[in-house]
Amino acid sequence: MKILIVVDMQKDFIDGALGTPEAVAIVDNVASRIKSGENELVLFTQDTHGDDYLTTPEGKKLPVVHCIEGTEGWEINPAIMVAWKNHPDTIIAPELKGNTFTKPVFGSVELVEFLKSKQNEIESIEILGICTDICVVSNAIMIKNTLPHIPIAVNAACCAGVTPQSHQAALDVMKMCQIDTI
Repeated sequence: MKILIVVDMQKDFIDGALGTPEAVAIVDNVASRIKSGENELVLFTQDTHGDDYLTTPEGKKLPVVHCIEGTEGWEINPAIMVAWKNHPDTIIAPELKGNTFTKPVFGSVELVEFLKSKQNEIESIEILGICTDICVVSNAIMIKNTLPHIPIAVNAACCAGVTPQSHQAALDVMKMCQIDTI
């Protein structure tokens, strides 16, 4: 089975509290990539914080309220969800609500554990999303360290970083960690 992981394509990271023009620019690419997949399991991560965000270690270093569970900014971009829900080959993981992993930090331990439980079925993993230099790289390296024999690629045209420079730096780091870039 092929796995496509869509990292944090949420309003607050696209055109909300922490949005960037680069993030806005990849939405159509991500939706197109989802539509083009054949018989692959699409999994989503969703940055998830509570009302106490500013008192958390992350909130103290990044004092911008974002991705508060249940808010509009927390939601995955509608065009991306439509592309997934309307795809004729959509595979639903019955054990997951909406094929989604919520996470309070950059990488998802639950995502990695899920992939580990399916490792004998996985042919390859492709990762895309926001932010290349924070959550994409964190998840990619966690997955690579846990599943070193499964091919992992990051789709650069479907990723955006905090800045174009940090996006490229993260791609370079992932290449050094034997994660392919497509």
